[in-house]
Amino acid sequence: MPAATGATAPGGRLDHLDALRGFALLGIALMNVEYFTAPLSELGGGVQPGQGVLDAAADGFVYLLVQAKFWTLFSLLFGMGFVLMLDRARAAGVPFVPVYLRRIAGLLAIGLAHAWLVWAGDILVSYAFAALGLLLFFRDTRTENMLPCGLLLWGVFCTLMLASGAMFLFGGGGADAGADAVLGELARMRAREIAAYGAGTWWEATTLRIHYWRETAGSQLALLPALLGTFLLGGWMVRAGMVAEPGRHRRTLQRLVAWGAMAGLLLTLASVAVDPAPGRAGSVGRAIIAGTLHMAGGLPMALAYVAAGLLLASRAGSLCSVLAPAGRMALSNYLLQSLVGTWIFYGHGLGMWGEVGRAAQVLGVLVFFALQLLASRWWLQRFRQGPVEWLWRAFIYWRVPPLRRTPA
Repeated sequence: MPAATGATAPGGRLDHLDALRGFALLGIALMNVEYFTAPLSELGGGVQPGQGVLDAAADGFVYLLVQAKFWTLFSLLFGMGFVLMLDRARAAGVPFVPVYLRRIAGLLAIGLAHAWLVWAGDILVSYAFAALGLLLFFRDTRTENMLPCGLLLWGVFCTLMLASGAMFLFGGGGADAGADAVLGELARMRAREIAAYGAGTWWEATTLRIHYWRETAGSQLALLPALLGTFLLGGWMVRAGMVAEPGRHRRTLQRLVAWGAMAGLLLTLASVAVDPAPGRAGSVGRAIIAGTLHMAGGLPMALAYVAAGLLLASRAGSLCSVLAPAGRMALSNYLLQSLVGTWIFYGHGLGMWGEVGRAAQVLGVLVFFALQLLASRWWLQRFRQGPVEWLWRAFIYWRVPPLRRTPA
């Protein structure tokens, strides 16, 4: 992410934002690993009943503090990057829209390749469409309007989802018939996923991935208001000065940590009270309401995580230097997580589908992420960018940039 203000690092990057991306990568891996070895039709399915103590503890930890929080954190960082690049282009007097359109097109191509060829749980395609909406409708939004617009868009999404759940819950016979149809379709999709991913060939898995993507395209579009809202909130944090100079906004950031963590945890606990395992069995209406409350809690918790990261960055320390290399090549590391995860669990790889408990999954993610930190540092000592970032940049600027670092 290029620098945009005078308060950036001399090399043109904000190291603490790269560190936050590295932290977000860990959360994404903890969130996604469950769905490398279970049907995506159970996505957001709460804490699975009938587990052992360690597995239940790991499952509860991820559901309470990670699930729905870290894709939201990545969305906030995406919005920060957009505003930083926009402000830098305007300050330099260079065209922004053509370059950013190519950036979106490249992201869309990478996302489709990821969703169709590797793992159907991709979010990059949704990011690409939301980035287009941000560019077309919100790039001239004034700083003081970013916060209310972002909260409004997030609130609209949550309200519509709650209304949908209420229709299933209180809609009578017609809603019951619709709920039965939804549950039946989910059961059929689960069976197809287990067969294709757990024991099928790569081609069978790919065929189902493309089918799944087509079937869920509507839900991806429905997510756009939430993504746009978080993009705007991330941009607001940049324009307010919290990102470039966190030390000068310590009081505001401390409030965000306290209130965001409390609100996020309360909403998440409320979702568990409504339905601790939404989507796995029982009422469709309760599942939608519980899932919406859980997702609603993701935003304040993600804001608390960002604020805490910025507060840590305002104090000199080694945490940024440890996490930043992984964040500088976040796209390459994200795709690598999917490649390795599906290879380990899918039938066309090691075939460990459904055989690894939640505690072992979490432990495996921690070990793999530690290896990613080491590998990212090694790579960036020799190369300027991650391999996927390098290809993306070549597409954006229509020229092949240098990859290998020139020896001093």
